[in-house]
Amino acid sequence: MINKLVLATKNAGKAREFRELLQDLGVEIETLLDFPGFNLPPETGSTFVDNALFKARLTASMTGLPALGDDSGLEVDFLEGAPGVYSARFAGEPTDDRRNNAKLLQLMEGVPWERRTARFRCVLALVTEDGDTHLAEGTLEGLIATEPRGHQGFGYDPLFYLPEYDLTLAELGGEVKNKLSHRARAVKKMWPILRRLWPAK
Repeated sequence: MINKLVLATKNAGKAREFRELLQDLGVEIETLLDFPGFNLPPETGSTFVDNALFKARLTASMTGLPALGDDSGLEVDFLEGAPGVYSARFAGEPTDDRRNNAKLLQLMEGVPWERRTARFRCVLALVTEDGDTHLAEGTLEGLIATEPRGHQGFGYDPLFYLPEYDLTLAELGGEVKNKLSHRARAVKKMWPILRRLWPAK
């Protein structure tokens, strides 16, 4: 097995989180920023699974290396699961976290606290250089806050409130977030497969 794994993303925030989550794997972690001539086409899948598989398969094919693709997003119950797979481009292109958060707050204006339930969902797709495919999923339940709080994290983190901590994800800090986030939970489910491919030395 090649001692490298490519993350199918150019998102610096995602890459930082995944590097921390995978640091004990003992492999060299690269991202698409290490392949400047290669850009993923726009996502067209209707589910997180579709998009994660698409990114991982294309990245593995183009680089010849094992690839880990993820698709993740926010599902708000009051909005019938939106923004879902459109989380990154909720307020249109080019993607912009601040505009996405502003749009979400506008749509949730006046919605009572008990109806502001939501979850982050992450689907991971691992594709080896031989084309073998593995999937894992993680979720994190919470509520949509009435205003942004905190300056850590990215995306919808300032609006994602965790009642058990009385904090948003953007207030928690990376160390705690990386133990309970939807990505952390997906990586934990994928870990036995990763460890089988890259046994501990």
